[in-house]
Amino acid sequence: MEQNEKEVVLLKGNEAIAKAAYRYGYDGFFGYPITPQSEVLETLALDKPWETTGMVVLQAESEVASINMVYAAGASGKCAMTSSSSPGVALMQEGITYMAGAEIPGLIVSVGRGGPGLGTIQPSQADYVQAVYGGGNGDYHCIVLAPDSVQEMADHMGLAKELMFRYRNPVIILSDGMIGQMMEKVTLPPFHPRRTDEEIRQQCPWAANGLGLKNRQYNILTSLELDSTIMEARNKALTAKYKQIEAEEVRCEHYLTDDCDVAIVAFGCCARIAMSAVNQLRQEGVKAGLLRPITLWPFPKKEIAALASQCRFLLTVEANEGQMVNDVRAQVEGRCPVSFYGRSGGMIPSPNEIYDKMQQLLKGGEQ
Repeated sequence: MEQNEKEVVLLKGNEAIAKAAYRYGYDGFFGYPITPQSEVLETLALDKPWETTGMVVLQAESEVASINMVYAAGASGKCAMTSSSSPGVALMQEGITYMAGAEIPGLIVSVGRGGPGLGTIQPSQADYVQAVYGGGNGDYHCIVLAPDSVQEMADHMGLAKELMFRYRNPVIILSDGMIGQMMEKVTLPPFHPRRTDEEIRQQCPWAANGLGLKNRQYNILTSLELDSTIMEARNKALTAKYKQIEAEEVRCEHYLTDDCDVAIVAFGCCARIAMSAVNQLRQEGVKAGLLRPITLWPFPKKEIAALASQCRFLLTVEANEGQMVNDVRAQVEGRCPVSFYGRSGGMIPSPNEIYDKMQQLLKGGEQ
């Protein structure tokens, strides 16, 4: 197959992540195996992209080492990534907040499993708060993308690359074990060449690429600042950047919401499952709809507020004990009742369970 052609194949979500990485021209992957995302590293090891594209693939000695390698590569202007699952991503939080503070681009793929602690190896969405609000210290945000299919696992690799360099900010693809392990037909992108050193010099003048003595003053990328007045100014600048991201990068999907008077809000795998419940309700004459946040941060605040203004109630469906529901309620601001339905510990809500919950609410059951 020609390198400028797309390829249609049957893949797991984790495999799609790996193959999309070298097709989109990522420079490096640094990671450590953990269920249910180990296929990312395994696929890269099998495909050997270092032989075809020059992409570096390295199994680090730990998750802490992995994120610091991504920090170093990103600081030099390279497009680098890591992947892990819930407890592994927890170990990366210090490095992620360092990257946010130093404005270093990089991608973290988080394939969630049930917790807390080591929990289970089964799928979960219980890392919503970890990703959206950050497990590290300080005032910072990562851009968080939530795919609901194997196709979006691949597509979000291109979007993540674009966003991380546009805003010099870490990006998280927040998936889960269900999408990571499920197999679907996926259209992989054509090969994008890795940027040359000259292109990096032109596109990333901020990078620490070893050319300071020849062409300019040194670039120092650090999150450390001992002068409080300078640190506050840096925080103000970061806040302004985050406001720009919130204004320009919100993404969500509406499904049958134009005329709905009741609606479900769900992301990732739960959104796909909830769609079946919406279809069943529609067949029975209920004007139900679905709003799926694609960016969990920035969150679709205006879209949810508008939906609440037209609906009798909203139901959030999550594979956790209730995390995104708090953000939905904050945007609804009492316009309508907001209820929650979820499963946890590796259990996933079924279409019938969501349908039954909606019927309970339609009959005036407990909100």
